[in-house]
Amino acid sequence: MNTMRIKEIGIKLGVPVSTIRFWQNEFTEFIRPERTDGGQRRYSDEDLTRFAQIKELVYIKKMSLDKARQSLQPGDASREMIDWSKTSILLTGGTGSFGKHFCKVMLAKYNPKVIRIYSRDELKQHDMAIEFAHDSRLRFFIGDVRDGERLRRAMNGVDFVVHAAALKQVPACEYNPFEAVKTNVHGAKNVIDAAIDTGVKKVIALSTDKAVNPVNLYGATKLCSDKLFTQGNAYVGEGKTRFACVRYGNVIGSRGSVIPVFLKQKESGRITITDPRMTRFWITLDQAVELVLNGFKYMEGGEIFIPKIPSMRITDLAKAIAPECAIDEIGIRPGEKLHEALTGEDEGRTAVSYKGMYVVLPNFSWWNRQNYAEAVPVPANFVYTSDGNEEWMTVEQLRELVYGPASSVEKSELLVVNG
Repeated sequence: MNTMRIKEIGIKLGVPVSTIRFWQNEFTEFIRPERTDGGQRRYSDEDLTRFAQIKELVYIKKMSLDKARQSLQPGDASREMIDWSKTSILLTGGTGSFGKHFCKVMLAKYNPKVIRIYSRDELKQHDMAIEFAHDSRLRFFIGDVRDGERLRRAMNGVDFVVHAAALKQVPACEYNPFEAVKTNVHGAKNVIDAAIDTGVKKVIALSTDKAVNPVNLYGATKLCSDKLFTQGNAYVGEGKTRFACVRYGNVIGSRGSVIPVFLKQKESGRITITDPRMTRFWITLDQAVELVLNGFKYMEGGEIFIPKIPSMRITDLAKAIAPECAIDEIGIRPGEKLHEALTGEDEGRTAVSYKGMYVVLPNFSWWNRQNYAEAVPVPANFVYTSDGNEEWMTVEQLRELVYGPASSVEKSELLVVNG
């Protein structure tokens, strides 16, 4: 194993040797150097990581030594094995594409005690109950996230909450701005209040790439929602409730996906794209569900979990779905971006790479546990954008995602349109 002298540690961190010695004496429970036969200290890569964390806490975040010591204490969430069979879940917006797939995965693999579907459309709930063969583990609650009292009643006895309800269509939010605020902002506050009041353990809210540097009202309301959930932990007091977010881009097969549009347009022999330069992140519903489950496993409160996912060019997707079709360029739509971003430049300052994800840690942290000792800080000025991504999907990979391997076009189109 490679070991380092104290002088090497000081050079790597850019701090005096005397400071390293001081930190060594103050944080003896975290740094345990080896000793040579002559009594010289030799530090490991793990020790170097610990010193770097101490420097971050003391120099950058201006924590006292006691506060830094508390922050370095390992939490138990990263080791927590959730017994889903004893867990009750409430899922807002549960009749949507994500909600139905979340239920499908959970019921098939994890056997939760109960999933409460909380939404306002009784017809969609009726259809979903039939689709899931009236599974007794699913319970359907009519309600709106705008109704705080109804939310509190629905959350009684609930362990975890997944908040997926939102007004998501950009044009609809622009034309009905006050309604977007009522659902996406006031609704977020209601979920937070109800979770704290009923003693829910953990809440994860679904965010969107449009919350990063928003250019439309939908993105602005979701940015506000993200801030409410990450900082909602400040209202918990002595309670146990914790709040976090997950953020991702376009979901394959969801109702808002461009794939069903392209498949429909393909029948006419022409498809439309807004701008040939456009790039997008791409995630499957399975990956979206896995991200939420990982968030529940590792969250301490205040994080935004972001998956490491590939990008695609809109022109490549068009080639994958309808290579024989002519393409009409119609121009970028109001409130639309050329490229997606899943982190902003300011968020990059507190982001780390962890367990196959990026995790944006809270700027203002009033709780002491820290489960990210193994996390790797991202480079300076880090931003995660679809055009700057290192991983790209090829035309062949996109075609396989849409049509499936060795599947007929007709069968695959039906599967994609139905989500």
